[in-house]
Amino acid sequence: MKYGIILLLVILTAFFCGIATSGAEVEIALEAELAQEVVEPMIIADDKNASDGKFIWMEGEPVVGGGGAGHADFIINIPEPGEYALWGHVIAWDGNSDSFWVTWQPADPDEDAQATQNTEFRWSVAHGAAWHWDRINHWLDAGTFEREWKFNKAGETFLRIGVREDATMVDAIFVTTNVKATAPDQANVRLPTDNDRKIQLEGLAVDANGKAATTWGFLKQAYR
Repeated sequence: MKYGIILLLVILTAFFCGIATSGAEVEIALEAELAQEVVEPMIIADDKNASDGKFIWMEGEPVVGGGGAGHADFIINIPEPGEYALWGHVIAWDGNSDSFWVTWQPADPDEDAQATQNTEFRWSVAHGAAWHWDRINHWLDAGTFEREWKFNKAGETFLRIGVREDATMVDAIFVTTNVKATAPDQANVRLPTDNDRKIQLEGLAVDANGKAATTWGFLKQAYR
């Protein structure tokens, strides 16, 4: 009986410790138009069906294609190290308007994918004329594979979404540590709330006086 009670206590201790150490998935929702910087010909545009009525794209006809300049840059403060995935709330009309370049530092190198044309950073966006979720992937010459990023520490990271083809649209970005999800419902994707937008506007890195503790230029240099 004595040893049975001890065994039960050991099992219960292991169980509750497991609960305490297995935290919930990290989930961060971002408005595309609230990027720290949007560089032309990537622009902010209006759509009543988009989250908060706005999205970003390189303006153009879907049948044209041929983008290759312009980008949107985001500072994303991740709360813990680990592996992450990204989802985009997007519209991609056809094969001439269905891709971006995506780098996320410091997991990715400081590389200008628009210049190098490195397919490791090419995102093939799932087609659809209405807003839909698509997980950011590698569009490699050997096929398309879901992307994962590994960060060794918490803190600010630097995401760039660069134009590859005009007319491809991004409304929102969803960040998650659920790298196993292959469908939006599995990843619990969601659009940004008012609170998400407030956090994104005010920034996540602040000092004791409530002022920004880091700057855009400092972060960009830190990842070179």
